[in-house]
Amino acid sequence: MSHRIKQPAPQPAPPADWVPVCPFPSPTAPNSFVSGEQAADRTRVAYFRKPASDHLFACVWFGPASEGPPENVHGGAIAAVLDEAMGAVCWMNGHPVVGARITINYTHLTPLGFTGRAESWIESIERRKIFVKSRLTDEDGKVHAEGDALFIKLSPELTDSLGEARKRRDWTRSQQ
Repeated sequence: MSHRIKQPAPQPAPPADWVPVCPFPSPTAPNSFVSGEQAADRTRVAYFRKPASDHLFACVWFGPASEGPPENVHGGAIAAVLDEAMGAVCWMNGHPVVGARITINYTHLTPLGFTGRAESWIESIERRKIFVKSRLTDEDGKVHAEGDALFIKLSPELTDSLGEARKRRDWTRSQQ
């Protein structure tokens, strides 16, 4: 029997030069695995950008429901956060994408209750291929994980189709 202690996520404390941003075309879905309301005991992610920068930054917290090794964060939870941050930097910079390949390198165990920062940026673009990098650091700047990924830019038709699906989802929720 598990006796998980509920602990509230701390409020994000970004540096003064970070500006809040919603990198996706609409507010986060409540059921989003990484940053939705349902992730409340698992992860908390708040996105930011610096003026005149195309990088995406995030304040990140891993709660008790993200446990992997005893008292440490599951690698899949870290991968999910970096995956979302890498896709989000593409969307924020006007490139609607889906992931094709994601690689995460773990450099240190990440303890439960970890509060840190994620940063993601576009490394290069080759036609529809967008190569992205990311890192997860603690508040002292120590790197806990690094990611690199290949995202594929969606066609305008598929982007429109996803927009219509988003509208249907939002309308359905408004009727409940």
